[in-house]
Amino acid sequence: MKRTLQTSLIAAVAATTMMATAVSAETWRAWNIHSDGHPNTAAMDLFAEMVDATTNGEVKVDVFHGGVLGSQPDALEQVSIGAIELGNFNLGPIGPMVKEANLVSLPFIFKSVPHMFRVLDGEAGEIMAKGMADAGVMPIAWFDAGARSFYSQKPIETPDDVKGLKIRVMNNNLYTAMISAMGGNPSPMAFAEVQQALKTGVVDGAENNFPSFKNVGHYEVTTHYSLSEHLIIPECICVNTKKFEALSPELQSQVRAAAKGAALYQRALWEVQSGQARTEVEAAGIKVNEIEDKSPFQDAMDSVYAEYLKANPDMKKLVDLAKSTK
Repeated sequence: MKRTLQTSLIAAVAATTMMATAVSAETWRAWNIHSDGHPNTAAMDLFAEMVDATTNGEVKVDVFHGGVLGSQPDALEQVSIGAIELGNFNLGPIGPMVKEANLVSLPFIFKSVPHMFRVLDGEAGEIMAKGMADAGVMPIAWFDAGARSFYSQKPIETPDDVKGLKIRVMNNNLYTAMISAMGGNPSPMAFAEVQQALKTGVVDGAENNFPSFKNVGHYEVTTHYSLSEHLIIPECICVNTKKFEALSPELQSQVRAAAKGAALYQRALWEVQSGQARTEVEAAGIKVNEIEDKSPFQDAMDSVYAEYLKANPDMKKLVDLAKSTK
């Protein structure tokens, strides 16, 4: 399946872009924190292959997997100044350096993963992309990183179900405010400590996507996974702005086409991996409950948004754009 899809994407990209005549090859280094077997690793390798094919070797990409070029904060800084040409980044850590990117960290801002992509493909995505490009990290494609949902010893179907629960969240004021707004007790802690905390009852629940829930074994110490999808934070292929703008318009078009082809491939692989993870945890006894109407959760975030927009009034347009996207 992988090779067939790869071949089809390369052929499609080549058919819709004009082949460049190689004059002097330029080699870009690409950062990726993931290792073999991860959808992003396969997608970044495909991106490099498609860039080489569609630019006729005028631009080459060497991908360094497993974070060997440094941590994500280090790599972000290196891409922003052009020491590394591009990387596959999660948008969460980009928020502190690009305020527009914080949109994706607002709880329940997206109704679903497809809705998130519709927002990114619209005016809100254009504003975010400009803010990121101005900071030196231009997004040229969006990757799927799944949706984070709650897991605990009981189903969570409404905000009231969170009341009184100690929920582990990442150390971010928006995430702790989310739990507090629903009457829960936010418990930021290191990810490595969560398994034991769930097992011993130090926390009543936590939140993450299906692959992480399965891969780290948290399904072994909980009973319910509730599809709140409260955080949907994408990843991107981001290139140093000056490096990209130095390319000819033709090469820019070809690199963008390769990135979008790689993103389609990544999203397909992610969907398969996430589905497999869900099947495996359900087979192990986890009860998965759907939440068809997320509006009560979104309504519960009114105080979180009010506080955020009070501190960041210039983000109101972006928030309104995201909320109004169908």
